[in-house]
Amino acid sequence: MTRRRASGEDSIYRDGDRWRGAVSLGYDERGNRVRKKVSGRTRAEVVEKLRRLRQQVDSGVITDDKLTVQDFLDRWLTVNLPGSVAEATEDSYADTVRLHLVPALGRKQLAKLTVADLDKLWKAKRDAGYSSNSVRIMRTVLRRALGQAEREGIVTRNVARLSTPQRIRSRPGRALTVDQARRLLDAAAGYRFEAAVVLALTYGLRRGEVLGLHWSALDWKAATLAVTHSVRRIKDRDTSSDRRTRLMVGELKTPKSRRTLALTPEMVAMFRQHRIRQAEAQMAAGTRWQDYGLIFSSEIGTPMDPENFSRSFSRLCQRAGLGPLASARAAPLGRLADAGPGHAAARGLRGAGACQHRDHQGRVRSPARR
Repeated sequence: MTRRRASGEDSIYRDGDRWRGAVSLGYDERGNRVRKKVSGRTRAEVVEKLRRLRQQVDSGVITDDKLTVQDFLDRWLTVNLPGSVAEATEDSYADTVRLHLVPALGRKQLAKLTVADLDKLWKAKRDAGYSSNSVRIMRTVLRRALGQAEREGIVTRNVARLSTPQRIRSRPGRALTVDQARRLLDAAAGYRFEAAVVLALTYGLRRGEVLGLHWSALDWKAATLAVTHSVRRIKDRDTSSDRRTRLMVGELKTPKSRRTLALTPEMVAMFRQHRIRQAEAQMAAGTRWQDYGLIFSSEIGTPMDPENFSRSFSRLCQRAGLGPLASARAAPLGRLADAGPGHAAARGLRGAGACQHRDHQGRVRSPARR
């Protein structure tokens, strides 16, 4: 005699030595019925699975047991992420997924990913020599991706958000002594980008910020300079181009990073001389000149590659006898030394009596607080 279904049991039947059940999820765009199936060794096990599945259907959260972490991350990178972050950030997230998340988690079923899985991965990465900040970035990328899965109802909770966050230990910043800063300024005298070196030493600007400064942001009367853009190299998404990367001049990410610098009379005069030299370079370039409005540009007016600028700066440091201390890649230009704008710059920079120090995040620490 066929047993009548209990209330809410949906379809349950025996298939050989196993019990199977199914829940109707409605119809697809072609009008075909969509059913999700479960199986178990006993009828009671299938009834319980169907009960949980029905709760998911009623709440709008339906997990996909076949969807892998890699399949979801690939879709997230191509469908959900573009347009929500800057292109450079998108490239960074894609690299993190490709190099770290997919190799370790790609084959796992997304619905079965656990907090323990991620905590083990973060520990393995630290044991492999990755810094806490690198592991933090991996966790941040996965947390953002799983946030999308949670909103879509693919997973019931964001296990990346629940995983153990990384403790970031502060590192002492590198700084030049007063004597070294003077030697660097002496070596920069007459250099095509002397003003860039002075700005970096005075305000601690990063190389991308220095190269992204515009003439339109310089107020000659008020003696101020607005820092609003930066130059960075990103992947070239133009399929018709043979180049893998391209330079981009883009706005700084956060309002806090956009600021206005007060210039001393000596620095204003220095910028006037720099503009004269740039005008001469423009005349020499003739029709090859491309006007991007940048204060520090290439010899034809285009944005300068930050890596090329770093190499030039490193040669300048070698000329000043500073050696590897001033490696532009190891220690970004804005973190080598900072003669405070109200201190060294006011004295014409070369007569600075002290240099402020910065921590690894670029925050200024006055000499009295060191």
